[in-house]
Amino acid sequence: MRIHILGICGTFMASLALLARAAGHEVSGVDAQAYPPMSELLAREGIAVEEGYARSLPDPLPDLVIIGNALSRANPLVETVLRQGLPYRSGAEWLAQEILQGRWVLAVAGTHGKSSTSAMLAWILEYARLEPSFLVGAELNNFANSARLTDSPFFVIEADEYDTAFFDKRAKFVHYHPRTLILNNLEYDHADIYPDLAAIETQFHHLLRTVPDNGLILRPAGEEALERVWRRGHWTPDLLFAAASGWHVRSESADASHFSIWDGQQKHGEVQWQSMGEFNAQNALAAILAARHAGVPIASSCAALGEFRGLRRRLELRGTIRGIAVFDDFAHHPTAIAKTIAALRSRVGPEVRILAVLEPRSNTMRLGIHEKTLGPSLAAADAVFLYAPADLGWNPEQAVPMAQVHRELDSLIAAVAQAARAGDQILVMSNGAFGGIHGRLLQAMETAA
Repeated sequence: MRIHILGICGTFMASLALLARAAGHEVSGVDAQAYPPMSELLAREGIAVEEGYARSLPDPLPDLVIIGNALSRANPLVETVLRQGLPYRSGAEWLAQEILQGRWVLAVAGTHGKSSTSAMLAWILEYARLEPSFLVGAELNNFANSARLTDSPFFVIEADEYDTAFFDKRAKFVHYHPRTLILNNLEYDHADIYPDLAAIETQFHHLLRTVPDNGLILRPAGEEALERVWRRGHWTPDLLFAAASGWHVRSESADASHFSIWDGQQKHGEVQWQSMGEFNAQNALAAILAARHAGVPIASSCAALGEFRGLRRRLELRGTIRGIAVFDDFAHHPTAIAKTIAALRSRVGPEVRILAVLEPRSNTMRLGIHEKTLGPSLAAADAVFLYAPADLGWNPEQAVPMAQVHRELDSLIAAVAQAARAGDQILVMSNGAFGGIHGRLLQAMETAA
């Protein structure tokens, strides 16, 4: 079958393209721009990508068009598909019907930590020689690609609550029908799609309705929004974690690079790994318990995490110049920002300066939904540099008074390079490319040396 993907350079759609080709289909695609890292991944895998939607469909016409959720009516290719009556589906629907059907799906949902927890879970199953298929919205350092299709019955998927397509406004994860479901947390996000937290909670309740009664739902204790979702109705056994009376982790080092696994007062294992931060240890516990549901002993999972190499753009060290380290992180929500800074602080200690550099790029952030909580989330940094393009919908100087605000990327880079001194840790946070700031900043500091 010839499949043409509209919006192919998104993390989900690019991964979907890999799965479609692995399933034996001829795959091509188009996007507004072919941008890395997914454009590089697709090129490396030999999948043809065109730029710009003001064009014709491939000749011969595709047998199926998969339409990404970033596209809407009035998009030229969407209108062509509708006008010509061509078969089309959303990516989530195609994945569910053509790939996930009949498999043991292990899904990870929540506002934060989906990619990391999914990557941990996939690696644990791989280490246990279960050879899982997977789709994760990030680049995984333990695997060659962000998605893989095998003959294994197990499929690990990052279950996103974003809407499915312009013609299907349900959350994508409603299509996946998991048997094992991790609910990491739930906060308000995606303000361009959902009017309030209650609307997102409704989508999570729809997800609960799809999990069979012989499945398992893993959820943390004390998460109020998830508790509200649970009280609306559930039909599947659950396992609470992150509670001292049940399954929980205990940090054995200041940065949680060494932690132990406990069920009440019974110790089940220890993990020593290269990751840091209590939130990552908590994600690891969820992955361990999900793998346990699939038959993997806890001891095997602990050993696997000792060889877990993390993800790109999750506290990733991009380089060191003059003793100044530059990290890249995907954090773009105040909760994630605060936890990321705390994780780095736990590693470097209280005396080392952390310079936080933030691009408020997500739709929710740009709309100003987190305007009141953004400043407090950055409070643990020693200095804050904020990129504020002209179309930002709120006043950054007022919202984050401790920040140096720059409306030009060049001036931001120059200011950070001038402020940095030996021993500093520069933490760059954005869910986009941020204008290639990491390499440019390293170059600027090298030139200034």
